[in-house]
Amino acid sequence: MPRFAANISLLFREMPLPQRVFAAADAGFEAVEILFPYDEPVRDLRLALTRTGLPLALINSPPPNYTGGPRGFAAVPGSEERFRSDFQRALRYVDSLKAERIHIMSGQTDDPAALDTLIANLRWAVAEAPQQALTIEPINRDDIPGYFLSDFDLAAEILDTVGAPNLGLQFDAYHAHKITGDLPGTWARHGARAVHVQIAGVPGRHEPVKGDIDYPAFFAQLDAEGYAGYVSAEYGPAADTASGLGWLAEAQAAMPLPPSSTGRSSSRASSGRG
Repeated sequence: MPRFAANISLLFREMPLPQRVFAAADAGFEAVEILFPYDEPVRDLRLALTRTGLPLALINSPPPNYTGGPRGFAAVPGSEERFRSDFQRALRYVDSLKAERIHIMSGQTDDPAALDTLIANLRWAVAEAPQQALTIEPINRDDIPGYFLSDFDLAAEILDTVGAPNLGLQFDAYHAHKITGDLPGTWARHGARAVHVQIAGVPGRHEPVKGDIDYPAFFAQLDAEGYAGYVSAEYGPAADTASGLGWLAEAQAAMPLPPSSTGRSSSRASSGRG
């Protein structure tokens, strides 16, 4: 069955970030992800992760100045030095918090050189941190106007061009539906590249329940195809977080138990596929 993670930048916002790790564990999540942990005391987060035993599945790069500012720099010509500096800072947080993956954000640009810039920056990043698992994620342009990487076919082309074992696809079902209108078909074409999955309801980006996406069918599709990575709840709760978690219990109850318990992969660059 899918292993569900909680995006605690969005969930359990009724409490401080380190306490959200404990709340996620109590709710039955098997991991957490944090969009931008850079303004939080590392010691407090590390202690919460250690005490709960939850892995930190993913963080985003770049670090600070995100609110109201650019959504990444990896595809923005002329921002190569800033991209490298931000990436190095992200690596320091990964080392301290043992984050399994870093999502590299391409940024907002329509510069003709953007694709070449993104490929060059990704080639640098995979070589700079060959043991660190990295992802790229197509994001729809309704949510982030002008975001460069907004197409799954383009993401596949980039992954093929870079050709690095530690770079994979971050597959957000919400964005996939918004971009293509065909989540099952998009997964059929690109799911084999996915190492991390995220979910949210459409419309509204709230709980993955009633709406345009049939999430029980999607979870069954992931299970049938052997996807073994995390499925992260990356949504804004419609009310308080706890009252909207019925979907999680239902999803866990609907999936067959694995024949035997297996340990988590020790390779930080491992694929999300079994």
